[in-house]
Amino acid sequence: MDPISAGLPHREPFIFVDSVDQIEAGKLARCTKTFQGDEPFFEGHFPGNAIVPGVLIAEGMAQTAGIALGGPGKTFLLTAIRSLKFTRPVRPLEQINFLAERIGAAGSLIQCSVEARASGQLVAEGQIILAESTPTNKS
Repeated sequence: MDPISAGLPHREPFIFVDSVDQIEAGKLARCTKTFQGDEPFFEGHFPGNAIVPGVLIAEGMAQTAGIALGGPGKTFLLTAIRSLKFTRPVRPLEQINFLAERIGAAGSLIQCSVEARASGQLVAEGQIILAESTPTNKS
């Protein structure tokens, strides 16, 4: 499934999910992303030894969490990263499999467990907190 039709509010060049493979609305999402290696940021991120930036893996996990919690017309903002660790580098052309699962809520804040895997290996895991955003009118 296309991430935009699943409710992702982001647009190119800031979409870090290629496809949505599973959704359990309000609970869980599984998504994938493959960086091709020709993205401009690879020119300066370890030239000659390209590594997918960890911050983009974190954003992919956050976008997956937003898809899990949301849907068309709902927008969630990343408000906190409670914990996040990276266990190995990810290289261009490795497919990244993201998982986000709702594990709790307090008021308008929703906590999710997130992970990323490549080649069947855990490459990142942690917990993030999202909050539903209220739309603003642009004048």
